Amino acid sequence: MDVGEILNFKPEMAVKRAAEEEEDEKDRPGKKRGRLESRGLGPQPPSSHLGSLGGVASARTRQIVEEKLMEFEEQENSEVTDGPLNESLLKKMILSFEKRVLKNQELRIKFPDDPRKFMESEVELNDAVEELHVVATVPELYPVLVELGTVKSLLSLLSHDNTDIAIATVDLLQEMTELEDIQEEEGAEALIDALLEGQVVTTLVHNLQRMDESNKAEADGVHNSLGIIENLAEVRVQVCRDAGPGGLLAWLLKRLRAKLPFDANKLYSSEILAICMQNHEENRRLLGEMDGIDVLLQQLAVYKRHDPSTNEEQEMMENLFDTLCSCLMFTPNRDLFLRGEGLQLMNLMLREKKLSRNGALRVLDHALTGQEGADNCNKFVEILGLRTIFPLFMKTPGKHGKKGLTKDQHEEHVISIITSLLRNCRPNQRTRLINKFTENDHEKVDRLLELHFKYLEKVLATNLEEQAKTENLDEDELYLRRLDGGLFTLQLVDYIMLDVCATGPPSIKRRVLKILNLRNASVKTIKNIMREYASNLGDGTNSDAQAEEQDRILDLLDKFQNT
Repeated sequence: MDVGEILNFKPEMAVKRAAEEEEDEKDRPGKKRGRLESRGLGPQPPSSHLGSLGGVASARTRQIVEEKLMEFEEQENSEVTDGPLNESLLKKMILSFEKRVLKNQELRIKFPDDPRKFMESEVELNDAVEELHVVATVPELYPVLVELGTVKSLLSLLSHDNTDIAIATVDLLQEMTELEDIQEEEGAEALIDALLEGQVVTTLVHNLQRMDESNKAEADGVHNSLGIIENLAEVRVQVCRDAGPGGLLAWLLKRLRAKLPFDANKLYSSEILAICMQNHEENRRLLGEMDGIDVLLQQLAVYKRHDPSTNEEQEMMENLFDTLCSCLMFTPNRDLFLRGEGLQLMNLMLREKKLSRNGALRVLDHALTGQEGADNCNKFVEILGLRTIFPLFMKTPGKHGKKGLTKDQHEEHVISIITSLLRNCRPNQRTRLINKFTENDHEKVDRLLELHFKYLEKVLATNLEEQAKTENLDEDELYLRRLDGGLFTLQLVDYIMLDVCATGPPSIKRRVLKILNLRNASVKTIKNIMREYASNLGDGTNSDAQAEEQDRILDLLDKFQNT
C-alpha cells in the first residue's frame, strides 16, 4: 500500500482517551513507534495532518495505522523475493547479503569474547545465505554475482568461525554448480572461473579438515563439499591438477584410512580420488610419495576373503581398484606396489574367488605390462602365481556380480598377463612358464587354439560389419574398431602361440600344426596377424623399445617357419 493512502486515511471520531492512557503511550515508544516517527507517521505536532483532529486519535485509529504500516513493510521486504528473479531483484538481494556479512564481521571484531552480541547477526547472515538459493534456478544471472564480488564473499564464508554458516555456504555452492549440463548453461562459466580464481579447492579442503562427521549436519557438509569438487572436475581439468597442491589428495587418503564405519562420504571420497588419478601423472606421483599405494592396498585387503556387504560398498571397492590401476601407470609406483606386497594380495584374491577377483585381475595386468613390469613378472612366478593364473586361462568363470568382468574382458586380461610374463621373465622363470604348455598332454595348447579360432571369427565378423557401413573411416579409425572387435585379444593369443612354438619343446609346435590341419586352417593367417601387430606396435614415445619388440616378433616368425 502507498504511504499516501495511509496519510489520507480519515478515521472516525472517537472519545478522547484519559490523560493517564495518553501519557502511557508516550512513555513506551518501542521499535514500531520509532519507525512511525521516522516515516512521519508517528505523533505529530498540532499543525500536522492528524493535528486537524485536535491531537485526538482513538486507540482503534492507531491500531489501524500500525496494521497498514506493517502491511506496507511486508510488501517492501517481499519485493526482493516475490515474482521471477531478475537482475534488479538479485542486486537488492546481494546488497542485503553483503550488509549482513559486513555487520557480522564488525560485531565479531568488536565483541570477540561475547557471542551474545553477534548471535543475532549470524542468524540473519545464515538466513541471507539461504535466500540466495533462488539464484541457482537462474544460472544466467551468475555473471551478476561475479561482477558484484559475491563469489569472493561466499568463499570467505567457507572459513567462517561458525561452521553452520560455512555448511550453509557449501550447500549453496553445491546447488549452484550442480546443473544438468553446466557447460551449456549460459553464465555458468563465469561462476566456475571465479571459483577457481578464488582457489575454491584449497578453501574447501581447509573447511573439510575441521568438520566432525559424527555431527550429521557437518557430515552433510563434507558430502556437499565433495559434490562441488566433482561438479567442477567435470568441466575443468584444473580442479584435478589443483588436488595435490591444494591438499585434497592428502585429505582423501586420510578419510579413507579413518577407522569409521562405511558411509556415503567414504564412497564419495573413493570416487573423487579415482577421478583425480585419471590422466594426471603428477597426481599419481604425489599419491605414491604420500604412501597412497600402501593405503589402497590396506583398504582392499579387507575384501580378500569377504565380499562387500552392500552395492555401495562394492562400488567403493571398484573405485579403489580403478585408482590403483591408474597409479600403476606411473612407473615408480610399480616398485612401491612390489615392496608393499601387492602381488601377494592380488594372488590371494584370485584364489579366494570373491568379488574382488575381477579387480585383482585388472591390477595384475597393469602391474606386469611393459618392460617396467619385469620385476613384478619375476616375483609373480616366484610366489607361485602360475598356479593361480592358468586355471583362469583354462576355464573362464562366469560374470561375477552385475559389475563383474564379461567373459571376453576376463580372457583379455588373463591372456595379457601371460603375454607379459613371456616377455619379461628371466630364463629360469620363463622355462617354468613354457613348461606349463606341455602339462596334461598339451591341454593349454589346445585351449590356446580354441581362443584363436573364437577371436578370429569375431574379427572376421567385425571386418564384414565395418565394410557394410557407409561411414568413410580412415585406416587408423578402422584399425581401432577392429581392435575393439576382438583383434587385440587375437593378436595376444597368436603372440603366445608363436613364442611357445619357437622357443619351447618341438611337441608344442607339432600340436599346434595338428589342430590347424584338423580345422582346415592355415599358418599363413597367424603370420599375417602377427605382421600387422608388429607394424602397429608402440605409441611413438619410446622408439627404441618399439623397434626392439618389432625385431623380436619378426625373429619369432622366422623361427616358427624354420622349425
